[in-house]
Amino acid sequence: KTGQINVQTENIFPIIKKFLYSDHEIFLRELVSNAVDASQKLRVLSSNGEYKGEVGDLKVEVLLDNEAGTLTIRDAGIGMTDAEIDKYINQIAFSGAEEFVKQYEGNEGAEQIIGHFGLGFYSAFMVADKVQIRTLSRQDGAQAVQW
Repeated sequence: KTGQINVQTENIFPIIKKFLYSDHEIFLRELVSNAVDASQKLRVLSSNGEYKGEVGDLKVEVLLDNEAGTLTIRDAGIGMTDAEIDKYINQIAFSGAEEFVKQYEGNEGAEQIIGHFGLGFYSAFMVADKVQIRTLSRQDGAQAVQW
């Protein structure tokens, strides 16, 4: 699936870069934080009984392939559906983490979600020519999505 961001990127990304991400290395922290949040969301859903499957190892991996010139941040967290990609990725400054924390307020672990501004993912565009998401939601019957 190809996603569309609903802003003039040539106008917004310089602003994000100048005021939020003047240190280019911060992108790695932001993307790893997103992966940690995906794992934490799955823990919360599992602990309150909404997710009944096997949680497994929720480690976050950072993989560098010098030959291909790629950096991969991989997690085994909650994943996203096609509709969630549209909702959370195709809109700048809409925080899925913030929404999750509000929805699960009072559930153990929900307060540990890191992201709250909906901008962290976009820091990847400051350092990469191409950004790709491959995700599979843990929802029953979900299909993998590539953005």
